[in-house]
Amino acid sequence: MLGVQVGRVQPLPVAERHVMSGIRKRAVEGRVPVHALGLAGDEQADLTVHGGLSKAVYAYPAEHYEFWREQRQSWGLAGDLPYGSLGENLTLTGVLETALYVGDELCFPDCVLRVTQPREPCYKFNAVMGDADAARKMAQTGFSGFYLAVDAPGTVMAGESFAVRPGSRQAPLMTLFKSGRRRSS
Repeated sequence: MLGVQVGRVQPLPVAERHVMSGIRKRAVEGRVPVHALGLAGDEQADLTVHGGLSKAVYAYPAEHYEFWREQRQSWGLAGDLPYGSLGENLTLTGVLETALYVGDELCFPDCVLRVTQPREPCYKFNAVMGDADAARKMAQTGFSGFYLAVDAPGTVMAGESFAVRPGSRQAPLMTLFKSGRRRSS
C-alpha cells in the first residue's frame, strides 16, 4: 500500500456555489485506526451516497494516477497529483478493478477489508479535477477504484503489504460499474 489518506468535510467550489464535501484527502503518517465506519479522522458530507458499513473505505489503484496526471496536463493544469487527490483513503498497487470480485478480501497485517462495489463519480470529482468531463472519463476508462467494508477492524499504515483473498465471488466488480446500478461519488 502506497498511501493512507483522510479528509474532513469542507466547502468545495462547484461552478458559482460551494457544496460540502470530504473528497479532499491528506496523507496520514503512522498507523491509522480502521473502524466499522471507516478510517479515524475521515468524514463524508452526504451519507446517502458515501460512507456507511458497505462504503466505509475507498481504495484506488496507483496504476491509474499516470492517466489522470496526463489528463490534467492536457487541460493545462498542474500534473502533480499526490495520493488522495482522487478522494481515496487507500492508494494501492498491484490490484486493479478488473481483477476483483464483490466479496474479495484485502487482508492487511492488522485488519481485513471486503470489496463491496465500484465508485461511480459525480460532479464533485469534476470540481476537484478541474474538468467537467472527469467523471465521464472515469466511467469510460473503468478507472473507478472501489469501496470496502470493514470485516475485521484494526489499523492500516502506508508501506505495509496486503494480500487479496478470494471471497464469495458474488460478481465481477466491473459488471456493477458498467451496469449503472450504483450511484455515488
